[in-house]
Amino acid sequence: MNYKNDQEAVDALAKSYKDLRAEISKVIIGQDEVVRTILISLFANGHSLLVGVPGLAKTLLVSTISQVLDLDFKRIQFTPDLMPSDITGSEILGENRSFQFNKGPLFTNIVLADEINRTPPKTQAALLEAMQEKSVTISGVKHILPKPFFVMATQNPIEQEGTYPLPEAQLDRFMFNITLDYPSYEEELQVVKETTTNKSVQLNNILSGDQIIAYQQLIRKIPIADNVLEYAVKLASKTRPNTPMATEAVNNYISWGAGPRASQYLVLGAKAHAAVNGKYSPDIEDVQAIANYVLRHRIVRNYKAEAEGITEEKVIEGLM
Repeated sequence: MNYKNDQEAVDALAKSYKDLRAEISKVIIGQDEVVRTILISLFANGHSLLVGVPGLAKTLLVSTISQVLDLDFKRIQFTPDLMPSDITGSEILGENRSFQFNKGPLFTNIVLADEINRTPPKTQAALLEAMQEKSVTISGVKHILPKPFFVMATQNPIEQEGTYPLPEAQLDRFMFNITLDYPSYEEELQVVKETTTNKSVQLNNILSGDQIIAYQQLIRKIPIADNVLEYAVKLASKTRPNTPMATEAVNNYISWGAGPRASQYLVLGAKAHAAVNGKYSPDIEDVQAIANYVLRHRIVRNYKAEAEGITEEKVIEGLM
């Protein structure tokens, strides 16, 4: 992948993105917004949290994306009895009487962490450390995870009994919080039509791991105008109650605002959003397009907001 300049590389990224969308749509019907957002977070080298009721094809979506990206994919079903060593791996006594490290399912490119809120904090922390450090430490030895490394965790919003909700500090590790909704009537008709016959679909690999890493580096090189950068940082700052930039709605309805990581992800997300649309530099519209996904899980509503039915989305909309 030798390009004359960064503009040519952005054009190539925009084309790759179109090809990926076309290939994924062979299997995934509808969910356009979800697919778009997942691919943007992948190019921006961030992890995503998918929130949706069971049966909305979350696993199929992630495995399809890993196939078209020619990446290794593993699914981990999180359960209350899952231990940290079950996901990171552990040391076992080998034939030659010495300990050998047996790699766990985290040693892959794309991890689907299914129902992450069903497992105790100790196991959640092991996954989140791997997401942050891109490595795991076993018996004092650091093991580097493969590149690219991308975690998609799912959370079921309706079953709250016997779950361990992720604390705010751990939610902050996810670049995007993506809500999956039921398909429309027309989409569901098509899904049922396609999936109740013995039709099989052959998916093509569009991008390799090395190309994705090159695109992730390209996103960071994309220039951003000062006014757009300031807009992103101001947007995150406005969510913090009782600070100089906080709005009246934030002071009334929010008990905790977004941290500096939100500003970073707003900028990276805007750069990736611009690039997949073939733009060489992001503008304020690109920040607004991804703001909901970045801020939704980083602000905490107070009792007043819950009593009055004020959602996080409504507060974020007011800020923009």
